[in-house]
Amino acid sequence: TKKITLKNKDKILCAKYRTGHFEGVLDVMDRLVNKISPKYVFMGLKDFQQLFLVKNYIEKKYKSRVLPCKTVRNSNKLALSSRNLLLKKSALSKAEKLIQNLINFKKSLSRVKDLKKDIYNQKIKLSQLYNINIEYLELRNKKNLKATNKTKNSKLFIAFYLDKIRLIDNI
Repeated sequence: TKKITLKNKDKILCAKYRTGHFEGVLDVMDRLVNKISPKYVFMGLKDFQQLFLVKNYIEKKYKSRVLPCKTVRNSNKLALSSRNLLLKKSALSKAEKLIQNLINFKKSLSRVKDLKKDIYNQKIKLSQLYNINIEYLELRNKKNLKATNKTKNSKLFIAFYLDKIRLIDNI
């Protein structure tokens, strides 16, 4: 079988930091869809980049349709993930506060003049406030995942570490 490689334009967000990860995901999805020929593949929006890459790859190659499923969040707005089980209560609480902060920040972006500068400042502010390592905080167009300076059709993407556990989300 032909080795799956990501185009350079797709080596962004998680793909930039997790070399080979999405190639592996695409390989597994390719084999699965090839074997069972599903009419639909349902994938969560929490890992938006994964959904984006799988949808583009699978729908180009097969008749299967990849359908997005809403991110399920707890009462404090934290996206549900098996990784949350690896966190202590204090870290979980910190993650919830961070996401609530990000949701409010995203809402405020429509009133901002210099988005890039504001997002950069927010990344530093959150890193210091929660004493965490933020791998990235980026605003991207949800149709093509290109970096954008417009809030319309955009999502705010974050990857950060809490107690050595890597969490991702998009708002």
